Amino acid sequence: MNTKKPTRASQVKSDTTKVESQAKAVKPKMQNKPWTPPSYLDTPNAPDGFRHRWVRIEVLGFVDTKNIQGRLRSGYELVRADEYPNEDFPAITDGKYAGVIGHGGLVLTRVPEEIARSRQEYFAQQAQDQQAAIDNDLMKEQHRGMPIDIDMQTRTTFGGKKS
Repeated sequence: MNTKKPTRASQVKSDTTKVESQAKAVKPKMQNKPWTPPSYLDTPNAPDGFRHRWVRIEVLGFVDTKNIQGRLRSGYELVRADEYPNEDFPAITDGKYAGVIGHGGLVLTRVPEEIARSRQEYFAQQAQDQQAAIDNDLMKEQHRGMPIDIDMQTRTTFGGKKS
């Protein structure tokens, strides 16, 4: 009868038992993301062919009917919260815009890409025409002895000699 306790040498792991390294179990160090304040104007992804835009419905507690009605007449549509049931966006609970995604006097609208693009081109042309008119008026005022050079370039320098 062998009642000896097994020695440490006899307690060696068998070949069938595998010991896994804890290095794999250790979570890799992740770089901390800097804290930023939350965005109150997050939007759901717009359907293909559309853009989402925030539009003002009130300012300082006064309803801005002219702004929202102008946008609706030009092709914008209001985006309702029930169109995105799996997501949680702030919705207006009462009044004329009940059920529409909105926050702080703004409502979310959807506009077709074509309208957004043509609107963008229209206002770019308006700005270009205004700049041309200003340049034209400036050229009328110049004197032959002191010509005005309109330079529309931007330069950034950091010390040192100017070239």
